[in-house]
Amino acid sequence: MTYFGLHALQHRGQESAGIVSSVFDESRGIPVMPMHKDFGLVLSVFDNKKLFTDTLRGNSAIGHNRYSTSGASANPANIQPFRVHYAKGNLAIAHNGNLTNAKQLRQKFTEEGVIFQSTSDTELILHLISHSRKETQLEQVLDALKKIQGAYCLVIQTDDKLIAVRDPNGFRPLSLGKLDDSFVVASETCAFDIIGAEYIRDIQPGEVVIIDKKAIDRNEPESIFLDRIEGTPVSACIFEYVYFSRPDSKIFGENVDKVRRKIGKYLAKEHPIPNVTKNRSGKKPIVISVPDSSNTAALGYAMENQKMGHDCKFEIGLIRNHYVGRTFISPGQESRMSKVRTKFNTVDGVLRDRVVFIVDDSVVRGNTSRHLIEMVRKCNPKEIHFMVSSPPITEPCYYGMDFPSPEELIANVYNQDVRKIGEALGVDSLHYLSPRGLLNAVREANPNRRDYCRACFTGDYPVPVLEQMGKEANEPV
Repeated sequence: MTYFGLHALQHRGQESAGIVSSVFDESRGIPVMPMHKDFGLVLSVFDNKKLFTDTLRGNSAIGHNRYSTSGASANPANIQPFRVHYAKGNLAIAHNGNLTNAKQLRQKFTEEGVIFQSTSDTELILHLISHSRKETQLEQVLDALKKIQGAYCLVIQTDDKLIAVRDPNGFRPLSLGKLDDSFVVASETCAFDIIGAEYIRDIQPGEVVIIDKKAIDRNEPESIFLDRIEGTPVSACIFEYVYFSRPDSKIFGENVDKVRRKIGKYLAKEHPIPNVTKNRSGKKPIVISVPDSSNTAALGYAMENQKMGHDCKFEIGLIRNHYVGRTFISPGQESRMSKVRTKFNTVDGVLRDRVVFIVDDSVVRGNTSRHLIEMVRKCNPKEIHFMVSSPPITEPCYYGMDFPSPEELIANVYNQDVRKIGEALGVDSLHYLSPRGLLNAVREANPNRRDYCRACFTGDYPVPVLEQMGKEANEPV
C-alpha cells in the first residue's frame, strides 16, 4: 500500500524513495523496523518483488519521496525515512517541509557532543525526541515538537503507533483517510485513490494524530493540538495550488483542479486576449499550456476569454514525454536543462502562422521557459505571448520550496521589469497574474480558507525565519 502511495506522489520528489515497515520478529521476540531506500524513482527503487514478501513485512509502514535543494541531493545519508533504535524502542520518521530554527538547534546539539549522520534538518527531530526526559515515547515526541519551528508535516512510526503531525501554521498539506479498518495518511489525496482508500478530512494545522490499536478499535484516532507561535497566522502554501500538487488531489480542503481553473479565469480578467490580435493574424489566437501543471489554468484562461467575447481556441501545442521527471524539482541547473530538452516537443502544424498564448504556472529561473519559447519559435508562429498564472517569484522560500537564492530568480535579475524579462525570454509580451489576483482566485475557489503563505511573491514571511543552516525539503506519504 505504501509503495502505491509513493508511486502516486512521485511528482512531489524524484531523487530517492524509501519505506520503513514495523513487524514483531518472532524468532528474536522483539519488534523490528525493516527498511529499504535508495536513489531513483519509486519504480526503480522497489523493482524486486521480494522486498515486499521477505523484507518489508508488518502491519504498518511509512514511505517518502525526496525532493531537496542542489548540493545535498547526492548524500545517501539524507534519504528518508530515517530509522533509529534508542532507549524507548524503534522510531522512524519522514518529513515534508523546512525547520526555520534548524541552524540554532544543530549548533546546540553540536556543542553538546551529538554526532550527526546526515545534513538534513529532519535528523534534528530524532535527536530532540531521544534527548527528551519525558516518560513515554509519545510524550517525548510531543516535547520535541514544541521545540521546532517552521514548516513540517511528519509521519512518525513507533513500534505500536503511527503519528501524523502538521505544523501549527499549516504550510504543507496532509490528509487522513480510511481503508477498510485501517487509517492512512498522505500529503495528497491522489495517494488514497490509487489504493482505494476513502478521504476523511484534512489533518488540521497543529494537529497530532495518533493511530494505534485503540484508534482502530474505536474507529477514531486520538488528536492533540500544538500551540502556534503567537502572532503568526495559519498560512497554507499557495504555491501548492499553483504548481506542486496534482490536479486530481484535494488539498487544504479543495480540489486543485477547481482552484487552477479559477486562477486561469483571473489571469484572463487581468490580461485578456486583445481582439486586435485576431484581426491582425487572420486566424483565431490559440491558447496552449505547458503540460502538465498548467493544463487546467490554461483551460480556465481560454474559457474566460471566450466568455468575455475574446475569440480564441484551446490547443495542444506542446507534447510532454511523461517518462521524464519534473524540471523544477530536479537538483542542479544542468540536470534541469537536459530534462527540458527531452521532456517537451512542439506540434508544428498547430503553432505555425498562429498567434500563440502560452500559459505556464510560474517562472522561477527562466531557463525552462526560455528553451520552450525557442522551440515554439522554430515553428514560425506569428506572435508568442507568455501568460504566467502566478506573480513574479522574488523571494527565497524557507518553508520547503526550491528557490532559496534571490540571485537565481529571473524577476530579480531584471529588477522585476516585466518588459525586460519578456525580452530575455524571447516573447512578444509577458504577463503575470498579480498577487491580489492570485489570492482572489484561490479564495473564490476555496472560500473556507482565507490565509495563505505568499512569501515567495511578497516577502511577507508568516513565521519568523532564523538564519538557515542550508535548506532541505522533503515529501512524505
